[in-house]
Amino acid sequence: MQPGGPNMQQILQQAQRMQEQLAATQQELADAEVTGTAGGGLVTAVVTGGGELKSLAIDPKVVDPDDVETLSDLVVAAVRDANRAAQELAAQKMGPLASGMGGMGGLDDLGKLFG
Repeated sequence: MQPGGPNMQQILQQAQRMQEQLAATQQELADAEVTGTAGGGLVTAVVTGGGELKSLAIDPKVVDPDDVETLSDLVVAAVRDANRAAQELAAQKMGPLASGMGGMGGLDDLGKLFG
């Protein structure tokens, strides 16, 4: 390592802090819930920030035994909308951590030592 560069202890401490922040953010995402809708709100899906489907609400107005295909399409669209929202939330929460990893002074040096 070059003189004046970050020492190994500092690098490891930064890595530990980043790992703790990542774990906290992942838990925050797992606890978060986002909603997706279709058909002007006739079908509503709720998923966690991690993409787990938690609930699905269907307005009785959309239930037509002779047109199950439309209902199926609305359910799929609502779940996709909710998953898109979950992905956006994850990108928003994880983005600062990902950019922070590249900005950890010395992380590149750590890779050179062990890579």
